[in-house]
Amino acid sequence: MTELFEPVGDHDHRIALTATGALADLNRAGLLEAGDLHVATRVADLAGGADDDALLALALAVRAVRHGSVAVDLATVPEIAPGLAWPEPDAWLRAVGRSPLVEQGALRLEHGLVYLDRYARLEQQVCSDLVARARQEPPQVDEAALATALERVGGGRLSEQQREAAERSVRQWTTVLTGGPGTGKTTTVARILAVLADQAAAQDAAAGSARPGAPGRRLSVALSAPTGKAAARLQEAVDAELATLPAEDRGRLAIESMTLHRLLGWRADNATRFRHDRTNRLTHDVVVVDESSMVELTLMARLLEAVRPQARLLLVGDPRQLTSVGAGAVLSDLVAGHEGDPATPVVSLTENYRSTEDIKTLAEALRTGTADEVLAALRTPSSEVEYVETDDPASVLRADTLASALAVRRAAEQGDAAGAVRALDEHRLLCAHREGPYGVRVWNRHVEQWLGEALGQDLRQEWYVGRPLLVTTNDHALEVYNGETGAVVLGADGRVRAWISGSRGLQDFAPGRLDAVETMHAMTIHKSQGSQARRVTVLLPEEGSRLLSRELFYTAATRAQEHVRVVGSEAAVRAAVGTRAQRATGLRQRLQAARAGGSGNGSGT
Repeated sequence: MTELFEPVGDHDHRIALTATGALADLNRAGLLEAGDLHVATRVADLAGGADDDALLALALAVRAVRHGSVAVDLATVPEIAPGLAWPEPDAWLRAVGRSPLVEQGALRLEHGLVYLDRYARLEQQVCSDLVARARQEPPQVDEAALATALERVGGGRLSEQQREAAERSVRQWTTVLTGGPGTGKTTTVARILAVLADQAAAQDAAAGSARPGAPGRRLSVALSAPTGKAAARLQEAVDAELATLPAEDRGRLAIESMTLHRLLGWRADNATRFRHDRTNRLTHDVVVVDESSMVELTLMARLLEAVRPQARLLLVGDPRQLTSVGAGAVLSDLVAGHEGDPATPVVSLTENYRSTEDIKTLAEALRTGTADEVLAALRTPSSEVEYVETDDPASVLRADTLASALAVRRAAEQGDAAGAVRALDEHRLLCAHREGPYGVRVWNRHVEQWLGEALGQDLRQEWYVGRPLLVTTNDHALEVYNGETGAVVLGADGRVRAWISGSRGLQDFAPGRLDAVETMHAMTIHKSQGSQARRVTVLLPEEGSRLLSRELFYTAATRAQEHVRVVGSEAAVRAAVGTRAQRATGLRQRLQAARAGGSGNGSGT
C-alpha cells in the first residue's frame, strides 16, 4: 500500500495523509510515526485485512519496538494519549485475537501482551535456551581443588558474596552477576576465571590428560561487552586483578577481549545474523559479557544460540541502569524472572567498596529512595556531590568543559594520543537529549565556541587538533565500534590523525576513513554507559522531558569516580525520580512459567 505523507516542521515526523480515526489522531500527535502506519497497513494487507481495532494494535506493536518494548500492553496504552477514546482493553484484546493478523501469524498474543511474531519468537528462544542450559547435567566439580583454589585466589580479598559468586560459577553453566558501581564485579570476574581454570587443570590431571611437568591446557576465555569502550575497560580491570594472582593461575588462562558483535562474527551480507550460531558454536570455554543491561533481546538471542551448552556463560551488569537502546530489558527480566528461585543463576553484589561515600549515598537514593531523599543527598555539603540550580547553565559549565577541552588540545598538539585520550576521562558533560537547549549538539557547539575564543582560532573546520571523538556505529572493516572514543592528534609530519581507543587498544586512522564519528565535548547519558570519568557533570533537562527517568539519572550519576555535579531544577529531579523506565516484555513471565513446569509460552488471553 502506498502512503502519502505531509512533512511537519523541520524534523522527521510526517503525517500519513491516508490515515483515519485513532491512527490519524496518534500520527498527528506524533505518537505514531508514518513508518509505523506504513508497516502496519502493509502487514495487514498481506494478512488479508484487519478491522480498525486490530490495525491500531498492530501499529502500536510496531511503535512499541521503536520505543524499546518487545510487545504492547493494551491495558496501559491509554496512558500515552489519555484524551483519546480507546477501546476497552479486554474487549480490544479479544478482538485482536479474532483478527486474521493472529490467524496468519503476524501478531501473537501471549502473557496478555500483543507481539509482532518476530519478537515473540526471539523472547521464547531466549527463555528456552536459558532453561535448557539450567536443566542439563551440571558441571563436574573437584571439591578439594575448589576449596583450595578459593582460598588461594581469594587472598583474603573476597567478600562472602564474591566468594559465593565464584563457587556458584563453578557449579552451574550460566551465572548472572549483578551489582552497582564499586561492588567489585570485575574483581569477582577475575577470580571466577582463575577458579574455573584451576578446576579445568584439576580435572585434566585426574583424567590423566595432563603430561607430567607440562603446563596443561589453558582455559579459553572471551571477555566481551556491547561497546568497544566497555570491552576495553573490562579487559584492563581483569588484567589488573589477575596480575595480583600467582603466576600459575595467570598461566592457565587464554583471554581474548572484543565487542559482542565481533565475538559473534558480524556478517557483511546479513546484519541480523552472525557467523557463529547453533551450527557453528563459539569455541571458548568461558564467555563473559559485561554491561549486560545494554544487550538487547535480538543480540542476547544470537549470543545464546552461539555459546556451546557446556561452556560457562557469565552475564555481568547492573539491572538498575538504563536498558538497551534496542528492544528488550533482558538483564532486569532475568533477575525478576528468578526471584524466589532456590536454584537461581543470579548472584547479587551489594557491598560498595569505593571510598566516595557521598556518591554512594546519592546512588543508593536514586536506586531505592524518594525524591526528598535524592534532593537531600544532592544538597548535603560535600566535596564529592554538587547540586546547582540555575537558569544559566552556561555560566556553570563553561569553566570545566573549557578546561577539559584545553587539556585534550594540549596533548593532541604534542602528538600525545594516549594523553589526549586520558584527558577525555578527566571530566565529562552528560546530557539526556541529543537535540534542544539541553542537548548534546547545542553543548558541543558551546564548548567549541569557547575553545575557539580561548585559542583565538576558528574551529569550524571538522578535523581540528584536539577534537574529541565518539564512534557512533560499528565499522567492522576498520574494527572500530560504537561507543569507542578518541581524539584528533597532530602527527610528527604535521598531518592530523584520528586516534580511537577501544578493545584493540589505540589505533590511528586518516580522518577521511572515519564516517560515523561525532564531536564529544558533551555526550548523551545513553552513550556514556560502559565508561567512567573522574569528574562528571549531569545536565538535567526540563521536567517535561520524556527521557527523564530514575534509571537515566542513576546511570549518569554513577559514571563519576570522584565527583558528580548535577545541574537542573528541583522539578526536574523530582520528575526523574518519580518516573520508572518501563518496557513491555514477557521474558520474566516466561521464565517464571518455565520454573513452574510450563513451556514459558502462554496466550494470556
